[in-house]
This record gives sequence, structure tokens and C-alpha cells, in this order.
Amino acid sequence: MSKNIFQRFQSDISGISLPEKFTFPFYYEPHQLSIIAATALQEYLETQTNFDHNFGLRENQEGLVIGKMFGVLVCKNSKGELGYLWAFSGKLANGNHHDYFVPTIFDMLQKDGFYKIEEETVNVINREIERLEQSKNYLKVMENVNQTNLQAASEIQLQKERIKSEKINRDEKRIIAEQTLDFESYKSVQKELSEASKQESILLKQMTKYWNFQKENAKNELDKLIAEITALKELRKQKSSALQQRLFDAYSFLNQSGERKSIGEIFNNNPPAGAGECTAPKLLHYAFENHLKPIAMAEFWWGKAPNSEIRKHKHFYPACKSKCEPILMTHMLQGLDMEANPFEENPAEGKEIIIVYEDDVLLVINKPAEFLSVPGKKIQDSVYQRIKDMYPNATGPLIVHRLDMSTSGLLLIAKDEETYVKLQSQFIKRTIKKRYVALLDGILKEKEGFIDLPLRVDLDDRPRQLVCYDHGKQAQTKWEVIEVKNNQTRVYFYPISGRTHQLRVHASHELGLKTPIVGDDLYGSKSNRLHLHAEQLIFTHPVTKEIVTIQEVAPF
Repeated sequence: MSKNIFQRFQSDISGISLPEKFTFPFYYEPHQLSIIAATALQEYLETQTNFDHNFGLRENQEGLVIGKMFGVLVCKNSKGELGYLWAFSGKLANGNHHDYFVPTIFDMLQKDGFYKIEEETVNVINREIERLEQSKNYLKVMENVNQTNLQAASEIQLQKERIKSEKINRDEKRIIAEQTLDFESYKSVQKELSEASKQESILLKQMTKYWNFQKENAKNELDKLIAEITALKELRKQKSSALQQRLFDAYSFLNQSGERKSIGEIFNNNPPAGAGECTAPKLLHYAFENHLKPIAMAEFWWGKAPNSEIRKHKHFYPACKSKCEPILMTHMLQGLDMEANPFEENPAEGKEIIIVYEDDVLLVINKPAEFLSVPGKKIQDSVYQRIKDMYPNATGPLIVHRLDMSTSGLLLIAKDEETYVKLQSQFIKRTIKKRYVALLDGILKEKEGFIDLPLRVDLDDRPRQLVCYDHGKQAQTKWEVIEVKNNQTRVYFYPISGRTHQLRVHASHELGLKTPIVGDDLYGSKSNRLHLHAEQLIFTHPVTKEIVTIQEVAPF
């Protein structure tokens, strides 16, 4: 084990208690030891000269801007000494190996490794396919096929048109002959015209046969060349599939029991791109391989965020779900005494929903923060379930619209299906007016504005949302500043659309307000709660047709 990789703490940590359980990687508060290890890594990144990578932090630096997720793992060696490991996601400065960082689990860049050797074999086939497809002979034969088909169609069409023209001429001759000649002479002309018609038809058949023969010959010549290219493509497919399978088998992860499981086994031979290249699997694999006991872990973002994502420089983030969760939860973390999964705990435990308005057909409730609007995959307790229990005779879907679990505030509920349909119609037509109040973690330069950033779900890391102009759904928000105090800004949000996490993304994204909502654990930093509250609802009552205004002041 390289002495550069397992690093001991340089500062006095004797007064810091070890965590009782290992970090749950998908939702956590970094332990103090993890923060110290991460700070050391950040200081190294700010001063190092061992590699050149453009994180987008220095002006006029050459190279493509690529921010990175970095991770630290606090662990204990066989002597009982505490230290930490560093890792980066994917490649860093186009390489897998750098001083002080754990290596990749499987190095696809190793020059004498099977992957590079087999990859070159596939590349040789690719180059041969490209050579054949771009050769003068192949292009000439293709052109010959095209020209033969065009000429055949042209010649046959000309003959068909000539037949039509000659038929018109013959018909005119028949009429003249019938009017001017005696019977015997007329019969002679008629026979002559019929023979001419017959010859024209015979010529068309002969021409069609001739050109079909020419087209077939040209096609056969091309087919021989295509068959050679197709055979090479099939060979490439077989080689690529075999290489991929060998890679899946070789790319295997250890757990603390020393058991290995390949990426092919974990993902049923269909892993997402980049699976296993994230920091968490790298750190844990190295620890298990070198008999280090994991104590705590944390990951942070370094550099400029991609245009579509919200990543804040130096902020801590959980491990991604689509790539890391199957690897970690089904194998690598097995047997570790780990913190409880908060996603399996009921966040609404001990909380009550308060009814702020009610009549015969509808009600408005004030939903607490960290309370599901509708049942989740593992947790049934929700506004829907509570209302269903409170009003067992109510019909219809009940929940007219939703609030994010972390958002508190006003929620409109219908007691019957007819009311639900009428209220839903108001939401669809955007005649219902909603106002949210939020506390932002910073100061805004402008006093009001309009945000138009289309959103879609991050397929690799649900439920996070991405800004996506290609596949995102339109999301629009008006906003205005209420107050600036203690380096925080209180704002009103007026959402025109109602996309998942719309206000949270619009607040935090670089193309939005660039200022996350206080307590936003997905797009900003954790706090005691998400400081976002649905404060006001204005709608037309579906029965009385009166304008109803409900307001509930934010609890922060």
C-alpha cells in the first residue's frame, strides 16, 4: 500500500469522538473528521502542481472545463491508527492515477491491459470498415448502381411516353384512312398500324428486361462489397460484446468480508455509463483491499458546475443513486454497522396537519415541512392518507395539487370528484394564484424578475432536477424581494407552472437567482428545515363562484 494514499491526520484530533456508525452515503451530515479530511484535500487542490486540470476556477485556463466530485474516507489501519483516503470521480487530468488518490478499481487506460489490447483490435476493424466504405472502388460501384437505376428508369419512361405518342399518331392515321381509303387499302393500313403497336410493346419488354439485367449486375457487384463490410461489422459486434462482457467480469468490487461482486452481476450486465467510477466505490474498494476499517465518508464538488446541474463549489453532496446505490447497498456496504436509512423513516411522525378552511366540498390545510403530500414507495403516511382517514366518505382523488415533502404551506383538497375536476381545471388554466415565501442564502442584486428555465428529472440521481432545453418541460417563476437581513434575502415566488422542485432549482441555478433557499439539502446546504412555504392561495370557489383568498404566514 503506497504511503502517499493512506494519510494520517496532521492536526490534533484526540478530542473528537468517532462516529458510532458508518455514514449512510445517500443522506448525511459530514462528520467532523470527514470535514477535516475534506479540508486537507481542498487545500491540496488549491496549491498542487502535480497535474493540470481545468476546473473552471481560473480565468483563461486552457482545456475543457470539467468540475469534479471528490470524496474522503476516514478509516483505521490494522495498527488502530486513524487516517483518511482521497478519491476523485471518473478521470482527473485525463488519467486514473495520481499521487495521494486511491486508484481506479479497473484501469481501462493501462496500455498493456486486456482492455486496451482488445480495444485496439476493435479499432483496427473500425479502420478497415472505414477504409472500405470510403474506397474509390466502393464509391464507384455505388455510383454505378445509382446511375444504372436512374438511366433504366429514364429510358423506360421515355419508351412509355413514345408508345403513348405513337398511339395518338396511329389513331389519327386510322381515322384518316377510314375516311379516305377504300376497304382493302384501309385493311392494309390497319394491319400496318397494329404491327407497329405490337413492335413498340415488344421493344418496351426488351428494354425492361435489358435494364433489369443491368441493374441486377450492378447490384450484385455492390452486394459483394457490402457483404465484406457487413462481415467486418458482425465481427466488430462480436469482439465488442466479448470485450464488454470481459470488462463487466473484471470490474469487481470488494466488501469488508473480502467477497467480490462484478459490475455485470450487480447490474445484470447492463450497468449505466460510469458505474463504479464514482468516489464512494473507489474509496471503499481500496479500504477493503488494504484491510482498512471505514469510519466515515463524505463527498464534495470542486469547480464549476455543468450548465444543466446545480453543483456548488466545495459543497458536500450524497452519493448518486442510479450508479452507486446498487453497488453500495447490495454489496459493498453489506456487514457494515451503518446509520439508518432516513428514506425509510416516516418524516411525518408526530406531526399534525392543520385545517385552515373547510366547507361542504373542499378544505385547505397547512402542511408541515417534511411531510409527504401523497404516499411514497415505502411510506404511506401522507396528507392523502390522513385526509382519507379523516373523511372516509369523501370521493375522488382528494389531493388537487402537491407540495414537495420539504415545503410547508397551503394545500387544496376536494371532498368529491366533481369539486376535484373543477379545481383541477383552474390549475390547468392557471387561474389559481399561488404565492410562496422563501428565505435565500445570500443577497440578490435585483429587486424582482422572471425566471424561465425548463426542467426534467436527473435520471442518474432522482429526485434531483436538471435544467434541460432539449427535453425539459417549461418552468416559469416570477419573484420579488421582500426583505434583506443578516446576509439573507426573503422573497416572494409566484410560480406560473408547477414542476417538481421548480422554485428550489430556479433559486439555486446559475441561470436563475444563483442563491439557494436556506436549508435546501439538494441544491444548497442543509439547515433545520427548507425555508420555503406556500403562503397564499387565491381561487374561485367551485360552487359559490366567489373568489376565496387563504393566507398562512410562514413559520420562519
